[in-house]
Amino acid sequence: MTKYNGGYIVQPPHLVAREFVGPTIPVPLSPPSFAERSKRVIEQSLFRSDQLLAEGRPREAVQEIVWLLETVATAFNGMDTQSGKIEGKYFNQIIRDLRSKGAGGTLERVLDWITTMHGYLSSPTGGGVRHGTDLDRGVELDSAEARLFCNLTRSYISFLFVEYESLVRNSQAIKQTE
Repeated sequence: MTKYNGGYIVQPPHLVAREFVGPTIPVPLSPPSFAERSKRVIEQSLFRSDQLLAEGRPREAVQEIVWLLETVATAFNGMDTQSGKIEGKYFNQIIRDLRSKGAGGTLERVLDWITTMHGYLSSPTGGGVRHGTDLDRGVELDSAEARLFCNLTRSYISFLFVEYESLVRNSQAIKQTE
């Protein structure tokens, strides 16, 4: 009864497990955590942006890192702050919510800068990386400008991570006191 190479042999009246010699199918101990998946997305996007810069593709490099900035911002969706919940689902809404929920200080300045840069890069007459470029009045990004925008965006992303961790700690502290 080994015609089909199954895992068992019929030896009437018994069903006997065969010794399996073929390849095994690896089973992961646990699926990747949210943090691991997030880290992979971030690392891949940063690597891709650098790769595009090295290949002389400045617009695409900036597009990639702006996409990452927008992606990172979504982590704030649903977070509790001292003055309310972040309700926005999209980048501009999330940034507005962060600002209106009592940002103040450095965070408020950084959110202004992020918003200004994002608006410029999104505009067809600005960087044109999100909504296309105005063929008549659009600006073509050169590699130096692209590197500037990529580096600025990296620093904003790093700052947002620190701010996110701070909000998580504050939210946990508030829940513990309730």
